[in-house]
Amino acid sequence: MPAIRAIGQQLYRTARFTLNDRLDARWNKDPLARSPTGTVEEFRELAAHAAAREFPEADEIERDTGFAIDRRWLDDLALHTQIVKKRSELGYPHGRLLYSVLRQYISANRPDFVSIIETGTARGFSALCMAKALADAGVRGHIVTIDRLPHLVPIYWNCIDDLEGRKTRRDLLAPWAQLCDRITFIQGDTLDQLGKIGARRVNFAYLDAQHTEADVLHEFDLIAPLQERGDIVFFDDVTPEQFPGVAAAVETIETRGDYAMQRVRAGRGFAWALRQ
Repeated sequence: MPAIRAIGQQLYRTARFTLNDRLDARWNKDPLARSPTGTVEEFRELAAHAAAREFPEADEIERDTGFAIDRRWLDDLALHTQIVKKRSELGYPHGRLLYSVLRQYISANRPDFVSIIETGTARGFSALCMAKALADAGVRGHIVTIDRLPHLVPIYWNCIDDLEGRKTRRDLLAPWAQLCDRITFIQGDTLDQLGKIGARRVNFAYLDAQHTEADVLHEFDLIAPLQERGDIVFFDDVTPEQFPGVAAAVETIETRGDYAMQRVRAGRGFAWALRQ
């Protein structure tokens, strides 16, 4: 019987791995672009316009927290990870907000170690902004980030680096390799992978993957039991006219009373929940 059980377990694992590989496969075949989408000049023009945009709400958060990310560093990172060809106007104030709120959290709580979970890695911009906050604060910490997009499969990323050919995300982020040492990149569906991480505590979470009310609440409900007083969950795209599901989820979380919610509109809506 033990031998039969072992064979059954092996068959189950094989079937599950095969299914996961098939689900991931479509994300390994240039899901963002089939070829370079612009010239160097076009990407740099978009970058200059995005860098020049003003976000007074983000300025205010930086003043209130006392922490502001190095803008030259941010703009350089954004050129490779945020400047893409799309219809909507480009901007990346979330990098500033994440950095400032996380630095304030570290300053206020002085943790020995900061455990961070992110859903929705994309090209890695937000994860690197949070890694920089850890590094600049001189605190030990690690980020686990989850996305369907592959980390080790070369694809086109709809960014300036595509002009050099397909790259893995690891190659795309090679100029920031030291900060990437603080990050574990996981490929897979957020709702499938999030519950498997096994963290004892999550000091800070950034949720920017699934944009339905049910999915945001599910992600949050997996994180909340791992948080203590003062810990934070940060939400992107809290913009009712574009993402009503995210806004509704944030409203639901606020009404529960376990978290105090702060909102800001900087181009689009953001919110962060402080565990009470």
